[in-house]
Amino acid sequence: MSLDTTTPADLILYNGRITTLDPDYPEASNMAIGGGRILGVDEGEEYADISTPQTRRIDLKGRRVVPGLYDSHLHVIRGGLNYNLELRWDGVTSLSDALSLLKIQADRTPAPQWVRVVGGWSEFQFAEKRMPTLEEINKAAPDTPVFILHLYCHAMLNRAALKAVGYDNNSPNPPGGEIQRDKNGDPTGLLIARPNAMILYATLAKGPKLPIEYQYNSTRHFMRELNRLGLTSVCDAGGGFQNYPDDYEVVAELHKRGELTLRIAYNLFTQNKGQEKDDFARWIGMTQPDSGDDYYRVNGAGEMLVFSAADFEDFLEPRPDLPPTLETELKEVVSLLAKNRWPFRLHATYEESITRFLNVFEEVNQEVPLEGLHWFFDHCETISDKNIERVKTLGGGIAIQHRMAFQGEYFVDRYGAAAAERTPPVRRMLEMGVPVGAGTDATRVANYNPWNSLYWLVTGRTVGGLGLYPEKNCLSREEALRLYTQGSAWFSRDEEKKGVLKPGQLADLIVLSGDYFSVPEEEIKGLHSVLTLLGGQPVWGEAEFKDLAPPELPVTPDWSPVAKFGGYGAPGFIRSERAISFAPWAAPRVMRRSGPESGPKVLGQLWGSGCDCFAF
Repeated sequence: MSLDTTTPADLILYNGRITTLDPDYPEASNMAIGGGRILGVDEGEEYADISTPQTRRIDLKGRRVVPGLYDSHLHVIRGGLNYNLELRWDGVTSLSDALSLLKIQADRTPAPQWVRVVGGWSEFQFAEKRMPTLEEINKAAPDTPVFILHLYCHAMLNRAALKAVGYDNNSPNPPGGEIQRDKNGDPTGLLIARPNAMILYATLAKGPKLPIEYQYNSTRHFMRELNRLGLTSVCDAGGGFQNYPDDYEVVAELHKRGELTLRIAYNLFTQNKGQEKDDFARWIGMTQPDSGDDYYRVNGAGEMLVFSAADFEDFLEPRPDLPPTLETELKEVVSLLAKNRWPFRLHATYEESITRFLNVFEEVNQEVPLEGLHWFFDHCETISDKNIERVKTLGGGIAIQHRMAFQGEYFVDRYGAAAAERTPPVRRMLEMGVPVGAGTDATRVANYNPWNSLYWLVTGRTVGGLGLYPEKNCLSREEALRLYTQGSAWFSRDEEKKGVLKPGQLADLIVLSGDYFSVPEEEIKGLHSVLTLLGGQPVWGEAEFKDLAPPELPVTPDWSPVAKFGGYGAPGFIRSERAISFAPWAAPRVMRRSGPESGPKVLGQLWGSGCDCFAF
């Protein structure tokens, strides 16, 4: 391969099994890095022409190396502000352990703080294959407020949390949500998203926040956790209660300090129903796409463009019928964005919604061409071939995530196994030539572990082990990896900068704990990085590379769940603490719908609450 001899090498990696994803030179054993970029691949271990006395050499000891992973849909900015507050059930394999974690953290958490379990888990990951009961939650945490978010569907609050947020028998149901009540009219602790998740997020927003100095620490720890799992780039999709520019202050300051360990391209998400066009008009006057640098910059608009287009998936509820105002409101915003050459992204779950969205985009395209904008849909679980072709014709892309790994059982129960076989139809998207990138949609539905997502793409199985897809809709390991590297780069217009290990590209790469291409399928979801390089600089290291890692970062506050348990899978949850056991104090009630028009049927655990009125 060509060698850049104009830049001295800062680092030489050798004795590795390097997957470059460059079709002209797919495998290598060594690499030279300088000035934050790749200088040469397989040009010899010594690289004499560009070596200096200061050049560092790292023996990879035969480990597999791949490009740094790029999550094209992760709420990293919002997630970072709260990461140190959140107890993770992500990757915990039994409900007994999850409740033990809850009890330990409740005992550690000072008033008036809450214990928060904010998404990233499913009851199907537990050996017990059931939800916790409200009695179990109240038993584990009788005095400390507890908020547990389950997908876009429900939240569970213990009695202390109900008191903290002020929900009582006089509290009305908010629009779009339900406060479940017992026969006396008192809230049970179960909040139901019906038809959208606003009640869940509005309630979560009532909890105490970390002071800003702790938010810096929290964001750095979240990035460090993502680096451990192999992420080097993220496209942030904005989010509810994430206001620009106020809620971007922390990550912007970390960028100024040189403390970002991820490359972040961020989208701006409207916050004001009925004033969406005003939001985007104001931001167009404040900033512009690509404002910033390779570490932190504006990507465009979305994933919320107008509230009337919000078709959030909750497969425990029927598909939402979006209002007739959608077309007018969406066209106003998309026209504004297209005229100002702002790329945009839009949350889109259902085929019926996608058809209406594309009708609008085609109208706008007649007036202001969308070609070259790198606009895209997120999710697209039920998109048809016809609409995939329409996306391609308009120059768009599709960012897919492993939300079905957490909700596949619900989808099958409502729509049937046959309908679930292409949710989303990733193989058809690729065959039809549409740009596709992969991600997680963490942190409130799926978890942030990219290896869970790669496992789902390769095997077609949920976190509970349900096989959703036939072999024809599953990907090879290389195809899946390309979606997490080259594929995602398209969504921030970075195809020439990242995603491939070749001269000229950014030196973002990871050294893996096991060989992704040869480990058994079940072991894919347990992989992580033992050395993560961002621009050629180590941002994470362990095992034989631990001495290369940045200094340990204390966790603040000291009662944080992260300080006690760590991140994904609660690695700090030691066996002596697992000895704490929980009995099923409430007998489970089991009800579930089998389809939009049918009655309930037995499936699994419903929240025991002392209320006989709740049914899906």
